[in-house]
Amino acid sequence: MGAGQSKSSEDDKVFYTETPIQFSEEVVNHLTDHLASPGPSPERQSTIDAQIRSRISAELVHLREEEELVKEEIERALEKENLDRERAMAGEETETEESTAGSVRSSAALMGDLEEVRQKVDRFNTRRALSEFPEVQAKSEAVVSCYR
Repeated sequence: MGAGQSKSSEDDKVFYTETPIQFSEEVVNHLTDHLASPGPSPERQSTIDAQIRSRISAELVHLREEEELVKEEIERALEKENLDRERAMAGEETETEESTAGSVRSSAALMGDLEEVRQKVDRFNTRRALSEFPEVQAKSEAVVSCYR
């Protein structure tokens, strides 16, 4: 059942032509050149390379666009997280604008306040350092005794 079809026939049939076939030298050279070089022709290869380059550049553009979208999403998420954190640290916003205690303040305002405190601490430290000198202390006592 079907075994006869899969067996090779032992009787090879050979046909003989009455007219001899002749090929031009160009056809023979072309066929031998084709057999000698298994790769595509240089023109075909350059076409293939151009297609591959265009596909790669299109994919690169697509990936860069996706990367920009992901960056924007991450930036929005981080910005939201930072705002939530600032609100939690500063407390809820108050109803009145006069009271700044407990209101949400921007990072720039907080940095300004921090710089003010630093300047005050520096001034205090310089005054304290001056009072440690005995000359300054003696002069200040002399001024105090004048007022007594």
